[in-house]
Amino acid sequence: MNYTLHQLKIFLKISETQSITKASEELHLTQPAVSIQLKNFQDQFSLPLTEVVGRKLFITDFGKEIAEAAEKILNEVYAINYKTLFYEGQLAGRMKISVVSTGKYVIPYFLSEFMKKHPGIDLIMDVTNKTKVVESLEQNEVDFALVSVLPKKLKIDRVELMENKLFFVSSSGMISQNHGQGKKLFEEIPLIFREPGSATRGAMENFITQNRFSIRKKMELTSNEAVKQAVLAGLGSSIMPLIGIKNELSNGDLQIIPVKGLPIITTWNLVWLSSKKLSPVAKAFLEHIEETKTKIIEKKFNWFGEY
Repeated sequence: MNYTLHQLKIFLKISETQSITKASEELHLTQPAVSIQLKNFQDQFSLPLTEVVGRKLFITDFGKEIAEAAEKILNEVYAINYKTLFYEGQLAGRMKISVVSTGKYVIPYFLSEFMKKHPGIDLIMDVTNKTKVVESLEQNEVDFALVSVLPKKLKIDRVELMENKLFFVSSSGMISQNHGQGKKLFEEIPLIFREPGSATRGAMENFITQNRFSIRKKMELTSNEAVKQAVLAGLGSSIMPLIGIKNELSNGDLQIIPVKGLPIITTWNLVWLSSKKLSPVAKAFLEHIEETKTKIIEKKFNWFGEY
């Protein structure tokens, strides 16, 4: 056998995502490149690693065992690299963070300087909805999670980062500022929701329930970016986090409609399990956050005060 570490990495990602398309996206490779490497890897075994049923890719039982072995091999390789850097006097290791989807507009600014300062650190960041973020935290799969709504059933420690504001937003010209600020607005304008499990979805539903609003029509989309594009296209309005619509507000493509009780204000928190033994990398990141968060907020998010 003559398989490479690159092939092991690709096959492991395919087994995790159950998809060549998703694997290529996460690895920042083209689909043909991933397919070729999968075929080259598969050709070295007498038993199939994958099978396609109804256009859907499945990993065989044998393939799952190979994926487990691949993960162990790659972890050992990472450990060798980290030990080398450690002996050279560099901070090295892996850090895993699970981030709620809107948090992708926040956390990179708190990571940037830290990652530049410590090139020996490998960052793994999963961006998903609140339910999956909490699951990964509960199962101790990550070092940290970034959330705007604290998980109630877990014993956690946290560092507050910054405010999160949610406003009622429409495309410019779709709704006049005097259209109405309450029941009439929600009854007459189609509303666009995030998927169940999203913190934004939960905040929006709680607001509607508390105010006893009836809604005329709703659509459901699975990312904040998709919701934003739908609102821009005039398909409806939504209650959206301010953090993700800065440019659209500045360009005049979106507008905030005043509604009594809005904005909903929460706080972005970096959280971790209280029982978790933090790695040297994780401890260093927390120290970095405490030292720099005020400066980062003032420099990168000072525009928040305008709304």
